[in-house]
Amino acid sequence: MTHAITAGHPFPLGACFDGGGVNFAIFSQHADQVVLCLFDDRDRETRIPLPEREGHIWHGYIAGVAPGQRYGYRVHGPYRPRDGHRFNPNKLLIDPYARRLTGSPQPHDALFGYRAGHPDADLSFDRRDSAARMPRCVVVDPAFDWGEDRPLRTPLTQTVIYEAHVKGLTMLHPGVNQPGSYLAMASDPVLDHLTSLGVTAVELLPVHAFADDRFLADRGLANYWGYMSYGFFAPEPRYMQGHDIAEFQQMVARFHQAGIEVILDVVYNHTAEGNELGPTLSLRGIDNAAYYRLADERRFYVNDAGTGNVLNLDSPFALRLVMDSLRYWVTVMRVDGFRFDLCSVLGRTRGVFDRDGPFFRAVQQDPILNRVKLIAEPWDLGPGGYQLGAYPAPFCEWNDRYRDGVRAFWRGDAGVTGRLAKRVAGSAARFDHDGRAATSSVNFIAAHDGFTLMDTVSYARKQNEANGESNRDGHDHNISDNGGGEGPTDDPAVRARRDRRRRNLIATLMLSQGTPMILAGDELGNSQNGNNNAYCQDNPLGWVDWDGADAAFLDFCRQAIAFRKAHPILRQRRFLHSQPREQDGLPDLFWRRADGSPMTLADWADPDLRLLAAEMRMASGTPAYAALPGAVFLVFNNGGDTSVRMPDPARGAHWRRRLDSARDRMPDDPAGPVERIEAESVAAFVLCDLAGD
Repeated sequence: MTHAITAGHPFPLGACFDGGGVNFAIFSQHADQVVLCLFDDRDRETRIPLPEREGHIWHGYIAGVAPGQRYGYRVHGPYRPRDGHRFNPNKLLIDPYARRLTGSPQPHDALFGYRAGHPDADLSFDRRDSAARMPRCVVVDPAFDWGEDRPLRTPLTQTVIYEAHVKGLTMLHPGVNQPGSYLAMASDPVLDHLTSLGVTAVELLPVHAFADDRFLADRGLANYWGYMSYGFFAPEPRYMQGHDIAEFQQMVARFHQAGIEVILDVVYNHTAEGNELGPTLSLRGIDNAAYYRLADERRFYVNDAGTGNVLNLDSPFALRLVMDSLRYWVTVMRVDGFRFDLCSVLGRTRGVFDRDGPFFRAVQQDPILNRVKLIAEPWDLGPGGYQLGAYPAPFCEWNDRYRDGVRAFWRGDAGVTGRLAKRVAGSAARFDHDGRAATSSVNFIAAHDGFTLMDTVSYARKQNEANGESNRDGHDHNISDNGGGEGPTDDPAVRARRDRRRRNLIATLMLSQGTPMILAGDELGNSQNGNNNAYCQDNPLGWVDWDGADAAFLDFCRQAIAFRKAHPILRQRRFLHSQPREQDGLPDLFWRRADGSPMTLADWADPDLRLLAAEMRMASGTPAYAALPGAVFLVFNNGGDTSVRMPDPARGAHWRRRLDSARDRMPDDPAGPVERIEAESVAAFVLCDLAGD
C-alpha cells in the first residue's frame, strides 16, 4: 500500500486526525532523518521519511489515514554514546505523544541499541530489528461524549484521598466484572464502597503506559506498581478490556457522577529506558542528548531518581513534553489532579533543586494546570533532594514526617509527644510560609510504598523474601510493632491490641489539620504479609483482599471520616498558632495537661509524656464569613487509663464525647468536668450548646 505524504504542520506534536487524514509531528534536535513506520492489518511495515523539519520538529501529513492506524518511528543519526547520541534506526520507537499503544515491550536483547554481552557494552552497536518485540502506537479519535460532566473542584478542606491501584483494588473484588480494569474501577460495587467510606478523591498509582524490568521478568515477577513509564499520553493497555481509550474516560465520568475526583500518580522524573545499559524504546532513540540529563562524561546519565536516568527539564522540549502531557490528561481525559513521583527531580535546574525553577514556573502560570490538585512527593535520591515543605503554592506535599511521628507515638517511643503535636496541628514549621495553606500537608499513615496499616501493627520487621532479593530491598525504618507476636495470630489479646492501635492511627489521621490520605485496603484490614515493597507482586500478595474484610474496622473508618467532615475546625486552611481570636479573645489552639493546666516547657521535654490534649477552635484571623462557633477537645493517650479535666465550657454550652477509639462505634455522651480516657485510645469531644451542636 502506498501513502502520499505532504508537508503537514509542526504542531501539534503527535499523530493528530483531522477528519481527512493524520498529521505526524515529532521533535528531534540531533537526528539526520526521521522515518514514520506504518503497519497494516497483517503487521507489514511501510517506511515513510518525514519530509519537513521546522525548529527541530519533523512533520508530514498523510491523507486517508484514520483512527486505528498503527505506527512507530525509526530515527537516523549518530551513534556516539560518548557524545550522548544513541540513534539506531534498527529500533522501532514509540511516539512520545502516542495516545494509545497496542501492548507493552517484550523484554529481549533486541530492544537494546548495543550488543548485549559485547565486551564494549553500550559502545557497541546492535543491528537487530526490535519491531517484533515492540508495541505499536495507534492513531485515535479522542472525541468522547462527556454529557453533563463538569470538574468537581472539591476544596482541599473537604478532601479525603484514597490511594489505589487499578488492578490491585479490583482483581479480587467478588462483585465486579472485568476485574483489573478501568471499567472495574468504575463499577457500582467499587463506587458504592468508596462513597460509603466517605472518600472524595481516588489517587491512582501510575496508569501511563509502563514497561516491565528485564530483571523482574527473569525472576518471573512483574512491574506491578508501574513506576517505569515510557508513554506519557497513553493509558496503560493492561488495564483495558478492549482497545479504546474511552474506557478510561468512562471511568473518570463515573467517578465524577459519584462525586469523586480522579488524581493520577505520574512519573515524569525518569523513564523505563534506564541507564546506558537499558533498552531503546522511545526518547533514547529519538534524541537521547535532548531529553535526558547527562553526566559530565556524556556516555552516562544523572541518576537522581535511582532508576538509571532523569528527564532534563532544562531542555525546552523535555519540559514541553511534560506540560503537554499534563494538559492532555486534564482537558481530554478530564482528570482532576496529579501526584508527582520524586518531584524534586522535576524541580532541579542545572542539577540543583529550585522552587522557582522552570517546571514550577510553567505550572504556576498555566491556566489549565494551576487550578487542579497538584501533590508532590517532595524528595529524590540526588544531593539536597529532600525538600519537604519547600514547594511553592499551589503544590501540596506528601508528608512522611507525619507518618513517622504518628507511628512513633502510638508505638510508644519515648520523647515523641511534642512531635505528634506538631503533626496534629498541620506541620506549620514546614508549610506555613509564602501564603501556603494548612491543607498543603498530605497526611498519611500508610501508602503503597511501605507497610500497610495492618502490617504496621503486625510486623516489627519487613518480610520481603518473595521479591527475590534476600530481604535486602525495602525500608528498614518502618516504625512498626507487632503487638506481641510477628505476623498473623489467633491470640485474642494481641488481636485486640492491634485493632485498638489501628483505630488510634486512623482516628489521629482524621483529627489532624492537613489533607488526609488512606491506602486502599487499609479500611478492610488488608495485609501484604509483612512485605513493605510489593512493587513486583502482581498477585494476591499485592492485591486487596476483599474476602477478609474487617467489617467492624471498616465501620469505624466510615464514622471517623464522617466525624472529620462534620467538624470544619479539624480541616482548616489557616494554621493554628495558639493566637487569641478577635471575636472572643480565646486562643485558637490550647495544649493542656491531663489536669487541665497549660502545658509547660518541662512537660514538652518529658520523655515519658504519653498524653496529648488539644482544645481547638477556628483559627485566629479567620474572616467573619468563614468563622464558626464551637470547639473540639482532642485527647491522644498512649499511657494507661487516666482522668482528664475538661476545659470549662462557655455559659449555655457543654461538652459531648463524639469519638472514642476504645469503642467500635462512635459515642454521643455528655461529658462531666472530669472524663475517664482509656489506655491507648483517642477521644474527641465537641462543644455543644444546650440544644445540641
